[in-house]
Amino acid sequence: MEEHRRKRRPYGEPAWPPREQEGLPPSARLYGAPAAPSGVRVPLWAQRLAVVLGSIVAGVTVVALVVSTIVSRVNAPDTTRLSVTDGLAGVTYLMPPGWRAGAVPPVTGFTSSAVYGGSAIVMTRPGDPVSVSGPRAAALSLTELYGRLLLHGDTVDTVDDRSVEVGGYTGHSRALRAGYSDVVNRPAYLRVTVLAKEGGDASVVIVGMVQPDDPRRRAEIDGMLALVK
Repeated sequence: MEEHRRKRRPYGEPAWPPREQEGLPPSARLYGAPAAPSGVRVPLWAQRLAVVLGSIVAGVTVVALVVSTIVSRVNAPDTTRLSVTDGLAGVTYLMPPGWRAGAVPPVTGFTSSAVYGGSAIVMTRPGDPVSVSGPRAAALSLTELYGRLLLHGDTVDTVDDRSVEVGGYTGHSRALRAGYSDVVNRPAYLRVTVLAKEGGDASVVIVGMVQPDDPRRRAEIDGMLALVK
């Protein structure tokens, strides 16, 4: 009988334990091999604290960005373009950034002014009636007058002389550059413009001066002249 069982064993019930479970304890054979831990479980209170801290950090970042934006806008240079309106001369023009309207023109007879620090000025006033065909003669005469009054240069050269048309006016503009032999006075720039309208009762006189002479301030004076209306 025993011999018969041994001959039938290969064809009977499977061997126990199966080959893949050999060497495992009985509990592992019943409930399966232990699995590797999936990680440390974070307590619920720690998860909530992390969410709260994250919200606080995000809020602080947003506030910092807002404050930084406000401060940069407050500290940014003012680039608003203001205007000068001369009711007596009947003209208005825009000023470049950095220029401001003068309280009282420093030269007698002028009724408005725009200044840039202590180095540049533009002044306007009503002038005598001038025919549209004759503003050049008036511009030449006034350029000579204001050149003597304001420049006092050892050398005075004409650097520009041209007709202008702006804001419905026809006129003439002339510019001088004065040099000085001493080491105290630096070169100065003077532009005199006379504008007239057909049938107008009076002309408009515009005088711009820069000392020391500066190409940028020159260009700004020309820009204001181009915006007269």
